Amino acid sequence: MRPLVAVCWKAVELRAGVDPLTGEIRPDPRSLGVSPADEAALEWALRAAEGTGAAVRVVSAGGPEADGVLRQAAAAGAAELVRVAIEPGSPSCEVARALAPHVAGAGLVWCGDVSLDRGSGAVPAFLAAELGVAQALGLLEVDLGAGAGGFSGLRRLDGGRRERLRVEGPAVASCEGGTARLRRASLHLMLEARRAPVRIEAAPPPRRPAPHVVGRAPFRPRARVVPPPPGEHAADRVRALIGAEAPAGRARVVTLGPEEAAEAILEALAAWGELP
Repeated sequence: MRPLVAVCWKAVELRAGVDPLTGEIRPDPRSLGVSPADEAALEWALRAAEGTGAAVRVVSAGGPEADGVLRQAAAAGAAELVRVAIEPGSPSCEVARALAPHVAGAGLVWCGDVSLDRGSGAVPAFLAAELGVAQALGLLEVDLGAGAGGFSGLRRLDGGRRERLRVEGPAVASCEGGTARLRRASLHLMLEARRAPVRIEAAPPPRRPAPHVVGRAPFRPRARVVPPPPGEHAADRVRALIGAEAPAGRARVVTLGPEEAAEAILEALAAWGELP
């Protein structure tokens, strides 16, 4: 049986219009496409398939408007196109649950790390949980030359840290758009892709009913209650607010060793009231 490499794509509007008065987004189906991260995911899948002789299957969750986007993947070299019909705005966990049966059995499942429509980037993690396989998320570098069926890479961690890892066997990987550029499709493949068949699959029923949305509004944090500035007159209160009467700080330069410098920093923080 021919091995399989899967890719998950999300159709998004690349150039949606915005009403200058109300700020309302004007949908433009003509600008549908995928993010650079999704394009990079397909490129890595095609490269992995070239080394192993696997077939590349691209799966997307959405409405009929996603069919044209999937055919762009066929022009680049994808062999199978699958669209899972799911309600727009479904939560990431339900999207991953709908995609999982159609990427099961793939040696590698490639995804973009985040979509262009302010997506959470959580679908790859949910998908790995649904499949019960390893995950390598937020890849900054990918190296497929270490062996067939796996890869090594550098992934992003919190706090600016990095992790170098080696992935073997079934896994879900998400990569950034800068890791690779999708190959340019030839005119012959672009014309053939217009007639590429897209298999339509129904999404499973949701595990729980969708939440009822009462309204949508920008996030506004609660106002913080602070004590009023001291002073009997308005001018005194203004001076207290701007710190005009506060003693000016005097900078000093010290040259210390590591241990002495740490002690000096802790003493300064304690003097400023930043430490208990």
